[in-house]
Amino acid sequence: MVVTKDEYEKCHSAHPIFFSNNGVTVFTLDRPGLFYFISGVSGHCERGQKMIIKVLEPASPPQSADQNEQKNDAAVAMAAITSATLMSCIMSFVGHGYSDLDPNPVSDMLMI
Repeated sequence: MVVTKDEYEKCHSAHPIFFSNNGVTVFTLDRPGLFYFISGVSGHCERGQKMIIKVLEPASPPQSADQNEQKNDAAVAMAAITSATLMSCIMSFVGHGYSDLDPNPVSDMLMI
């Protein structure tokens, strides 16, 4: 689940910003800033199954207007690829549970 900072700290949300439990979830990191994720499964968040993702603004040195426009277009495309790749990696990790950390792996570690 995607939740507010307060809900993240409390490990509870009655009205999450985003919720999905179909097992094949895509969430787009569509803005710079912090995104707070917690597991919707009872007890999982309290056991540390939560994460914060920080999306940064693209940085670019001062350039001419034409160069800036081309660089900004490329940065936006790269940010979209990076966000998708990141979420794919996270979902792959999540699907495998904590097998290296926990003697009792959990296949549904993070339900978002």
